[in-house]
Amino acid sequence: MTNILLICSGGMSTSMLAERMVAAAKAKGVEAKIWAVVEQAADANVGEADVVLVGPQMRFKVPELKAAYPGKPIDAIDMRDYGMMNGEVVLDKALALIG
Repeated sequence: MTNILLICSGGMSTSMLAERMVAAAKAKGVEAKIWAVVEQAADANVGEADVVLVGPQMRFKVPELKAAYPGKPIDAIDMRDYGMMNGEVVLDKALALIG
């Protein structure tokens, strides 16, 4: 089981993206828990995640998160993929970050 955490400033759009990622994972036969939280809930959720993706509106936070959670794969979601709600591409990125 792969645990993929999405962090954003508001939560609505990222929750929709998480749902699309769940559908993409099922279609690919990938067992994954994918969930989205607002920035204020990040600390309570990062420990459970194998990889963390940050909404494009918060990409400036990536270095801060990497410093706070060394060794945890953390990156920003591409603005285009986020805007198009491309769950398959974002899922592939998350899985690639894990290795």
